[in-house]
Amino acid sequence: MKQINTPNAPAAIGPYSQAIAHNGLIFVSGQLPIVPATGAFPEGGVEAQTRQSLTNIKAILEQAGSGMDKVVKTTVLLADMGDFAAMNGVYSEFFSEPFPARCAFAVKTLPKGALVEIECVAAEC
Repeated sequence: MKQINTPNAPAAIGPYSQAIAHNGLIFVSGQLPIVPATGAFPEGGVEAQTRQSLTNIKAILEQAGSGMDKVVKTTVLLADMGDFAAMNGVYSEFFSEPFPARCAFAVKTLPKGALVEIECVAAEC
């Protein structure tokens, strides 16, 4: 296993890695919409938070030598399923066909009061 870390995404806030590469796959931990430079969420609701979570994922994948076009599976956690359409609109800006497999769940709460958290699995190259 190889640990992946970049200063261009928020540091882990617990005992986990930003990502782990293993057997040709990169497992990216759930990314809260934290702006690395400020440690805060961006203003602008679920759209801005989705964009930041996906930007964080992109930075981690690039550090690993991969990219968004190599993502095979994502999991989206939402604080409110009513935000699904807004999240989906921003999500579609980051992916093109063939789209990764995905599941999305509404959860009771997310760390730090986030509106969204996204994790993924990607191919290394």
